[in-house]
Amino acid sequence: MNDFDILSDGLALLCGSDSQVEAVIAPRREEIFSLLAKYIVEIERHNPALGIVGTNDRRELVVRHILDSLAPLGIISRFLANDIRAQIADVGSGAGLPGIPLAIALPQAEFTLIERSGRRANFLRNTIAALGIGNAAVEEGEMEKAKPGRFRMVTFRAFRPLEPKIFKKLHRLCAKDGVLAAYKGRPEKIKAEMAALEAAMPNVSLNWELQPCPVPLLDEQRHLVVIYK
Repeated sequence: MNDFDILSDGLALLCGSDSQVEAVIAPRREEIFSLLAKYIVEIERHNPALGIVGTNDRRELVVRHILDSLAPLGIISRFLANDIRAQIADVGSGAGLPGIPLAIALPQAEFTLIERSGRRANFLRNTIAALGIGNAAVEEGEMEKAKPGRFRMVTFRAFRPLEPKIFKKLHRLCAKDGVLAAYKGRPEKIKAEMAALEAAMPNVSLNWELQPCPVPLLDEQRHLVVIYK
């Protein structure tokens, strides 16, 4: 089995685990697979110079980064069901994870990849152009300088632990009915992190939930933390 077979198998497992994911992926499965494969090649081509992902192994790239980014697709798709043209921000996008895989899977939503590094922002622009993704754009700069209140969802992955200062910067990007969607790991660690955040902001009532989103072919716990505005 080659590593693009693993990508194909991973997409099939995602579809098999959630009827909503199947409804999103199945009608465009060949197109989605092709775009993701091209994206993987772009990452591999530029990773030695830019260090945009922490692996040179294609299988690990597919499982821990591409499939991991798509693992909460059903949760996100259901949340956006009545707002398919939603504005979504991927903060600290880096290599475009999870923003680019999600943009490929959800072509009607509009994605803004916020990245402060000029070199990585250029990689994102070039990759979006190379893949012909019309629903993603790059915003280069610090997240605190981004225009506030315009995103239905703000995602972030491999981000440092939520602290009051970071939370407030992320929160200000959300629209009135928006949410933060944080890619996280083990539930006990998440609960401790959220308890510390709540304790540090006693005057703020946080409405949040923890949703499991297992990654195909990865024997590790993954969850999406959804924080409502």
